[in-house]
Amino acid sequence: MKKLLSLALAATLTLSLAACGGNNSSTSSNSGNEPASANSQTTGNEKRTLKVAALETAYGADVWHEIATAFEKVNPEVKVELTIDKSLEDVIGPGMKSGDFPDVIHLAVGQPKGLTETFVKDNNLTDLTDVLYMTVPGESATVGDKLIPGFTDTSITNPYGDSKTYLMPMFYSPCGLFFNAALFEQKGWDVPQTWDEMWALGDKAKAEGISLFAYPTTGYFDAFFYALLNEAGGPEFFTRAMNYTEGIWQTPEAAKAFDVVDKLAGYTEKTVPANGNKDNFVKNQQLILDNKALFMPNGTWVVGEMSKAPRADGFKWGFTALPALTDGGERYSYTFFEQVWVPAKAENADLAKQFIAYLYSDEAASTFAKVGAVQPIKGMSDKLDGDNKLFYSIYDSGAKAAMGAFATTDPVEGVSISDTVFGTVDSLVTKSKTKDQWVEAITKASDALRGALKK
Repeated sequence: MKKLLSLALAATLTLSLAACGGNNSSTSSNSGNEPASANSQTTGNEKRTLKVAALETAYGADVWHEIATAFEKVNPEVKVELTIDKSLEDVIGPGMKSGDFPDVIHLAVGQPKGLTETFVKDNNLTDLTDVLYMTVPGESATVGDKLIPGFTDTSITNPYGDSKTYLMPMFYSPCGLFFNAALFEQKGWDVPQTWDEMWALGDKAKAEGISLFAYPTTGYFDAFFYALLNEAGGPEFFTRAMNYTEGIWQTPEAAKAFDVVDKLAGYTEKTVPANGNKDNFVKNQQLILDNKALFMPNGTWVVGEMSKAPRADGFKWGFTALPALTDGGERYSYTFFEQVWVPAKAENADLAKQFIAYLYSDEAASTFAKVGAVQPIKGMSDKLDGDNKLFYSIYDSGAKAAMGAFATTDPVEGVSISDTVFGTVDSLVTKSKTKDQWVEAITKASDALRGALKK
């Protein structure tokens, strides 16, 4: 179950590479593309070496070699030296301790060794804000012009609250509500745009023996609840909540989110809590394929997980952002995303920025997209097909991207914010706990973690 790794990381800044498709066979590459002699003759000078280190995920290593080769072609004075490995932290960590730093590192927050978080905490990152204003090599647009709004306005990309970007967003995977579009077409039902419409549909479906909602495990409420908090109070409110601001859970905004989850628990298929674990979660996902439940929160990886599962005749994946709290209100879809950054002690920071700017070129984006690595670039959904086109067009259709997670803290014995906030949903469904008990527990956990925030 790819999502299980992300549950363990929910209390970190955010991101689950496993959820975005990690866990493939291991390969590594410690040298880049050999410099072409023709290029050397053309420049007549010694080539500059750009050291690029990238975590190998499901996208594989070959795509990075293609990118390096393409960058060298337009920059014949440069040789890209690649380090690609599934255990990248172990590979590059020792060298950096002795002063040998890559110039560019593709390694997101949320990894087992927390290397990226360590660089953030120690203020050892190069400011990449100017990359947003750089013209993409071979194009007329700037990097910032090409990015989907919101991806450089997060606590991950801008970790110090100073409006400066230190980590650039790379590949992303949107999360939202999945459903059987064919069933909706058959019944003549519209996909709810507001929560009031959702409750009305839930009553209509119940009359036909279909539950409104199911979820694989309570861990999937991370992306769901983060999006809901943004709908309830906006990005600033969300940031305050993620940083355990005193009194935040007693605000009207928080109450709106709690009310939705509590009411949704009453519309949830009753067998879900019993199967909401790593051994049986697929049974909960199967409810959507069998038309026994209408919606479930999930990420794009669910299509692969259920590719061989039986399904209702004519089944067709549907995907939508969370309904708005009010008519005409904002709708949000949470997204996991990876990052690329430059160590403060990189020898070629200027060249590193040029390379990162190139990563957002149409040429590079198309190369990445061929292996399923989609970047937050405007219009990328138009270049995709099949289910991916549906999933990645969600932000082109009016939904806003929610990003970020509960801030990292030093350990506090007996306190897990993810277990308290998300894990309690099972108890709401079974009615073994009330909404008020849930809010009280969240408040207590938040209060305990506030003083343990990492500075």
